[in-house]
Amino acid sequence: MSVDQASWEAAVRHLYEDASPYDATGPRRHEDWILDVIALMTRVPDPRGWAGLDDEAEHPERQASPAYPFVAHPPEYIAPRLQQIDRDSAENLLLALTDDSCTLSNLRRFKESEQELREMARTILARYGDEATYHTNANKPGHVRGTLDFTSSDWAYNPLSVYSEDYGLIVVSKTEVGMFWNFSDY
Repeated sequence: MSVDQASWEAAVRHLYEDASPYDATGPRRHEDWILDVIALMTRVPDPRGWAGLDDEAEHPERQASPAYPFVAHPPEYIAPRLQQIDRDSAENLLLALTDDSCTLSNLRRFKESEQELREMARTILARYGDEATYHTNANKPGHVRGTLDFTSSDWAYNPLSVYSEDYGLIVVSKTEVGMFWNFSDY
């Protein structure tokens, strides 16, 4: 499935406009893609010029800390806090990130059917190709290693920001790294 700019941007806007998102893509320049994630946290430009979402783009704290609301951590801190997941779990996670609480019950607020929303998530993932890998700081372990179980009420995450809760998906292709992140403060 190939995807064009208008379809991708529309899917990102529609799914995450009511969340507290950081949804962006940057170039992949390093074998150790964690270095590209760190660059993406500091707002490197999208290599295709496509628009993401960044609720904190104008926050005054970014003057002193360009990665805000992410905390400037070294790669050795970030890497062990991420786990690789399969594509189906990545699709579910994109849908769970549409609002607080990282759950698929968030889908009830949309007027579209679950299938239509899943098609939007697939549109987002299509940008990165079939060979992409998927990583998250959320821990909702499924019955099979590398999967997430969204039917479980038990979950945890390894925060990477100043907020009390943050969770997201990192998509890594040969040429790009995408981040889809949501923040909450309770």
